[in-house]
Amino acid sequence: MNDSRPLSPHLSIHKKVLTSIFSITHRITGIGLSVGSILISMWFLLLSLGPNYFSYFEMVSKNILFKFILFIWTIGIFYHLFNGCRKLYWSFGIGMDLITVYRSGYIVLVLTLISTAIVWLFI
Repeated sequence: MNDSRPLSPHLSIHKKVLTSIFSITHRITGIGLSVGSILISMWFLLLSLGPNYFSYFEMVSKNILFKFILFIWTIGIFYHLFNGCRKLYWSFGIGMDLITVYRSGYIVLVLTLISTAIVWLFI
């Protein structure tokens, strides 16, 4: 490497803007929802195998860690839903100006928190 060209800057140098954080979070929640879908399939399998196997699930589901994971999964569901709708509007060219992008981002966060609170208050 005898070139005197500069190296490209590292990611930590760049300013983290709201849209990039929302995009990364959208991808993370998508992966989390995929893993959660596998767990729901396992729940259906245990349910279909009968009460002996379902008692194992009942034992695990009473754990506070399980409820915390379920709470985080619920946040992921609503965030992914609302942010996906936002991206769908963007694919039609709607709401692409900077003010609307930031405003819709905050709306996604508020709707996510409200929806999650409604679900957990009525469970």
